[in-house]
Amino acid sequence: MDFSFTDEQRQLGDSLEKFLSKEYGFEARKAIVASDTGWSRKVWAQFAEMGLLGLAIAEEHGGLGTGPEELIVSLTALGRHLVVEPYVPCAILAPRLIAEAGTATQCEALLPEIASGESLMTAALFEPGERYSLAPVGTKARREASGWVLDGVRAVVPFGAQADAIVVSAACDGVPCLFLVRRGAAGLNLRDSRTLDGLRVADVELRSVAAERIGSGGSAEGAIAVATDVAIAAVCNAAVGAMEGLNAQTLEYIKTRQQFGQPIGRFQALQHRAVDMFIHCEQSKSIAWLAMVKAMAGAHAERSRTVAAAKVHIGRSARAVSQSGVQLHGGIGVTNELAAAHYAKHLTLLDFTLGDAEHHLDRFIASA
Repeated sequence: MDFSFTDEQRQLGDSLEKFLSKEYGFEARKAIVASDTGWSRKVWAQFAEMGLLGLAIAEEHGGLGTGPEELIVSLTALGRHLVVEPYVPCAILAPRLIAEAGTATQCEALLPEIASGESLMTAALFEPGERYSLAPVGTKARREASGWVLDGVRAVVPFGAQADAIVVSAACDGVPCLFLVRRGAAGLNLRDSRTLDGLRVADVELRSVAAERIGSGGSAEGAIAVATDVAIAAVCNAAVGAMEGLNAQTLEYIKTRQQFGQPIGRFQALQHRAVDMFIHCEQSKSIAWLAMVKAMAGAHAERSRTVAAAKVHIGRSARAVSQSGVQLHGGIGVTNELAAAHYAKHLTLLDFTLGDAEHHLDRFIASA
């Protein structure tokens, strides 16, 4: 399998890297996190202009219809710069759910809005108390004279309070289905909160909320499985970028921090720790790339097994890298004034995003 990038793919990564280095520095990021909304519409619009929001959307629906390589280079750069804008949930997961389950008319109406940045759509797939199960249990859909209505609670919805619309999974006649709920709908209650790494999530309560069914009928279980696997592979590649960023910060620190009249990076024990961090990152990079390729094109069993394996490996590697990075920085490594602490928090949260390492280890074993 060829993992080399074309000139065009490298140019995409380079242009995004230059933009983020210039416009999305550490202080700029802190200001965005501290803002009322927790994200920047200006940055999101710039992502749309660069074509980033359309990478996972087909050309006929206003996107670029690229392959996994373009997503890999973009996600790695976004992770390296700790971008807080909801790229994975809103530019990959939500549009993929719509593309997999929606009718041609729905795709033509909704996907161009996402690709252009006109509409921010997220996905609500998990229920409180159900851990990482994708099967809707307590959230129900029923048909009334006026249309479909939803009742239930969805937990930890990424940017749920900031999104213009939410793709919600719900049980309909005993099978999982997908519905679109618009912001401001009657009976929709949102409880916004911050995660450990400063991102926004919301608990979503649905009380007889009017919704549009995505698709013409039947179960959406297959569409949910495909879309979430692509999103998990995306999280893995973003985690690789964050590991690269923390490794670079740590290496720079141990080269400059003086102890006993010399840089601490000259001590062999710390060199070994730095090498271990590098190895964790490089191994994670390989399996994250493979997971994205399989998620985008692989058969169900192969896709599911590869993605689960990647999430297990990267979850454990991210923990090792984040802990070593903080320890090599010493006491300052846990302060918010230093980027290392933010990398460590973000890597910790990425392990729990769409299922932690233990959950996906069970999934990997079950697929054997």
